[in-house]
Amino acid sequence: MRTPHRRLPWSVAGLGLAVALAASACGSPESSDSGAGGTAAAGEQQAGPLRISAIPDMDPSDLAEREKAMAAYLAEELGVEVEYVPVSDYAASVSLFGTGDLDLVFYGGLTGVQARLRTEGAEVLAQRDIDERFRSVFIAHRDAGLAPVEDVAGLAELADTRFTFGSESSTSGRLMPSYFLDQAGVDPAADLEGEPGFSGSHDLTIDLVESGSYEAGALNEQVWRSRTESGTVDTEAVQEIFTTPEYADYHWIGSPALDERLGDGFTADLRQALLDLDGSDPEEESLLEAYGAESIIPADASDHERIEEIGRTLGLIR
Repeated sequence: MRTPHRRLPWSVAGLGLAVALAASACGSPESSDSGAGGTAAAGEQQAGPLRISAIPDMDPSDLAEREKAMAAYLAEELGVEVEYVPVSDYAASVSLFGTGDLDLVFYGGLTGVQARLRTEGAEVLAQRDIDERFRSVFIAHRDAGLAPVEDVAGLAELADTRFTFGSESSTSGRLMPSYFLDQAGVDPAADLEGEPGFSGSHDLTIDLVESGSYEAGALNEQVWRSRTESGTVDTEAVQEIFTTPEYADYHWIGSPALDERLGDGFTADLRQALLDLDGSDPEEESLLEAYGAESIIPADASDHERIEEIGRTLGLIR
């Protein structure tokens, strides 16, 4: 599990190597946000860059560090220039992917479904090992008097509380928590104290509940575990009250224009490069740790049919 603000070898040394290779291949220097390898395997230099991104669900500096490290890894593996493109919010990532301005995005379950529905021909490429069986965590400020519960039905105690989700388009911070609240008989639009909040990220959900701005909230289990293990949560103020059943979540999606832009077979090569990220050397191990994973595994669009169904039921997908 990742610890906050850990420096990744690729974020500096590896990325610098990728930039140097780009200069050698292209005859001009590149910015520190991109990397490149040599020529394509077929012997012809491929067009670029490969533009990668991720939904902004965590601390921006940590996210940028992780994604720049991934850019360097992919540049070395695929022999193309790779650029990390930050986005302002979840909706922007879906929009930019749809307009062809992003080529590879690390999406949550809901945003991944939204991106594929908007962009015909987009392909699910891979997922982390933890994404087959992902979970959300409900947390509460201890002064709220909420006790840990043993099942979904116990979430009924959250009625009439000041409650915050994460981003409005988050799978683990909004969609699935809303679904489980509904299963417990709590309508977030009608049964909470006031309108529910939307913090914008999992880290901020913790901070808002810890400060007492909200009595309870829901977030990504991975972020909660990472923060508590690293000691950046005041567990005297905030506690976990429930961990949800499992569901499929994050995954990488590739643009339908990848082969046209970067050469025949590039989509398959990109998928394989992701799957080859197995922690077999220190740099790969650090990169996987930044994603909170031990390996990258195959994924398919069918993995997220339940997410799409729930999204339509809740009116988050139309």
